[in-house]
Amino acid sequence: MTVPLLDLKAQYGPLRQALLDAITGVCDSQRFIGGPEVEGLERELAAYLETPHAIGMSSGTDALVAALMAINVGPGDEVITPTYSFFATAGSVVRLGAKPVLVDVDLDTFNLNAAATVAAITPRTKAIIPVHLFGQSADLAPILAAAAPRGIHVIEDAAQAIGARYNGRAVGNWGAIGCFSFFPSKNLGGFGDGGLVTSTDKDLAHRLRLIRNHGMEPKYFHHLVGANFRIDALQAAVLRVKLPHLEAWSAARRRNAARYRALFADAGLQDIVAMPVEAPGRTHIYNQFVIRGEQRDKLRAHLDAAGIGTEVYYPVPFHLQECFADLGHAAGAFPVAERAANESLALPIYPELTEAQQAAVVGAIRTFYRG
Repeated sequence: MTVPLLDLKAQYGPLRQALLDAITGVCDSQRFIGGPEVEGLERELAAYLETPHAIGMSSGTDALVAALMAINVGPGDEVITPTYSFFATAGSVVRLGAKPVLVDVDLDTFNLNAAATVAAITPRTKAIIPVHLFGQSADLAPILAAAAPRGIHVIEDAAQAIGARYNGRAVGNWGAIGCFSFFPSKNLGGFGDGGLVTSTDKDLAHRLRLIRNHGMEPKYFHHLVGANFRIDALQAAVLRVKLPHLEAWSAARRRNAARYRALFADAGLQDIVAMPVEAPGRTHIYNQFVIRGEQRDKLRAHLDAAGIGTEVYYPVPFHLQECFADLGHAAGAFPVAERAANESLALPIYPELTEAQQAAVVGAIRTFYRG
């Protein structure tokens, strides 16, 4: 049985006509930049995320860059990030001339270690970027408690976590700014790149709207140097069709995660393969279902031969990336992240995944470890 890592065609099929109608509507209107589709998406996402301000962006990466620009991050500043994440988390900091200060992660959740984060604060710390990795919130309370009295901004990297909750409140509402991605593989994915920033601060929200449009308000009057970080109306139209289905899709991912746990237990693999851990007070939306196990690369090759798609998120932590060599970290500096990079493997978890497909995945893993 072939089991892809992600099957976007399974999602597209039932929505095909509605999506084509939405795209045609934009084409007929010839309103490709801004306009009612973008404004409608922003209203609907603000309601979904229970935030007063939601501002469409051209990508999740640009959302991070814009967020850092909004709080004036620049040369001489430090921004604390986990060393284990997608590249944009730290890359956005460097693009603005600031220094990423890396911290290790917790092995259970793959999110940045809160105690290490607080210990890394210096007088030059301008911001902290907790990443809600794989669809589960980072432990925000101790980070926010340390940041607030020092005037440090917390920028939530929620690119993989739209709809995830921390202590009952949606992520993206806890720090100064939340950053989201609509890359096609996300729980809410577009037909290309797209992103979003959220904020509860109206002044920051206004500044972010300026930044995404070259600092311009009104046309040709520029209050600051921004960039072209606008989301396209075509992407907004696609996302508006998909958004009403997001809760059901995330719930299906959670059901699939629960089924995986039962299947792994039935196969007697619970002591061999480490399952994702849902920390107390978190609602995990499983953008990825990431296990850990020994001989990860051989296991991946075995699954590939069986027609089962997997991915390694992420094989090289930031501190071991060539482009960050000037930060001066050697192998062994962040042992938990390095262990995660060597042992982690993402399995198929998309909403349309069938019980038979999941059984095939676990069966192939059992064959690898137990013969």
